[in-house]
Amino acid sequence: MKRKRTHGLFRKLCLAAACGLLLSAAGCGALRVPRSGAESGGPSQAPVSAVRPAVSSRLASSSSAAGRNSAASSAQPHSGQVPSAPGSASPRPLTGIFAACSAQAQKKLESMSLKEKVGQVFLFRCPQSGAVKTVRDFQPAGFFLMAADFQGKTAAQVKSTLASYREAGKIKMVFGCDEEGGTVVRASRNPALAEAPYRSPQAVFRAGGMDGIYGDTVSKAEFLKGLGLNMNLAPVCDVSTDPKDFMYARSFGKDAEQTALFVKTSVRAYNSRALSCVLKHFPGYGSNTDTHTGIAYDKRSCRTFVRSDFLPFQAGIGAGAPCVMVSHNVVSCMDAGNPASLSPKVHEILRGELGFTGVVMTDDLSMGAIREFTGGKNPCAAALNAGNDLLLSSNPSADFNALYAAVRNGAVGEARLNESVLRILAWKYKMGIL
Repeated sequence: MKRKRTHGLFRKLCLAAACGLLLSAAGCGALRVPRSGAESGGPSQAPVSAVRPAVSSRLASSSSAAGRNSAASSAQPHSGQVPSAPGSASPRPLTGIFAACSAQAQKKLESMSLKEKVGQVFLFRCPQSGAVKTVRDFQPAGFFLMAADFQGKTAAQVKSTLASYREAGKIKMVFGCDEEGGTVVRASRNPALAEAPYRSPQAVFRAGGMDGIYGDTVSKAEFLKGLGLNMNLAPVCDVSTDPKDFMYARSFGKDAEQTALFVKTSVRAYNSRALSCVLKHFPGYGSNTDTHTGIAYDKRSCRTFVRSDFLPFQAGIGAGAPCVMVSHNVVSCMDAGNPASLSPKVHEILRGELGFTGVVMTDDLSMGAIREFTGGKNPCAAALNAGNDLLLSSNPSADFNALYAAVRNGAVGEARLNESVLRILAWKYKMGIL
């Protein structure tokens, strides 16, 4: 297995903060980031216990510097992104998980108008009315569906509805939902579609171990594909062992290493059925409160993330997950001034240290945490500048128009937009929908 040596200064600064002193530079190369089989071209043979990512000196900053970036500040080019050639808005060829589709995606990108490119960085919540018009007007990358989009419909009706959306788009769309199992099920709660809602991963594991997890995930993938969907916003990678945590019921409910094995098993099952999955909620939700209703401040140490929360994400990346969702938590040890979804520093960690080369998406930008943080200012420009590729939005017209205006007035560079569009198109080619 290929391994990348990193300086580990971020980790040492975390320890220094805890101890109140700076650590020496001795042994700073001892921590390594395992490179996965998906990224290096071969299957990963490392045990889950070996997957312990480090965060390099490029991302380390003192606590006094945390929070200096405003929500609207532009991200600097970072590892895993596709920086444009000097003086050009054309992104360089992709590396990593979508490299084989880079040339096709580049050709498609060159044929698109600016409005079409802006549309491709949005995954809109499917409107309850006027969905076809939304597709025609904004040409989004896709829709994410909620329980109401399946309620009272047969499988044939769901497939027909999605086909009508697909036909309205110039570029084939991604259709996804949250079919996590347990407390979050969108489609299987409809008795006309499934005999029973999918059980939580905790319940599945108790009954059948990891073999049960694999089989249940394959079943979910086949179920969703049968309805015309091509993405599940799962698995939940958050580590939670306390039933009082907000995220506990949605999590695997076990420690980091067992959660990492669950994630690895799930991703392999989704990939076996060619259904895209999404690792969420980076950098790890922990015991934080519900960001649907307001800002959550994560005060945990960097050491906790390095030793625990990152492990399931690294395992999923190693297994070949194409997408990662970033949370709206404000993680103080990484960036005390911005929610993770709007933080260039957090995206640096995901790209540069965990080595993720796939599609990075926000959690829904209409959630209370973002509304509270921005004071009503539209967050889309900040989200794209932070390093996200795909913006989850429940406000299609307002969000599209705000981002389009930001690109037109230079608040978001067209080169930055093109980087994300290229990656999204390559993802769609890899999925087989283009």
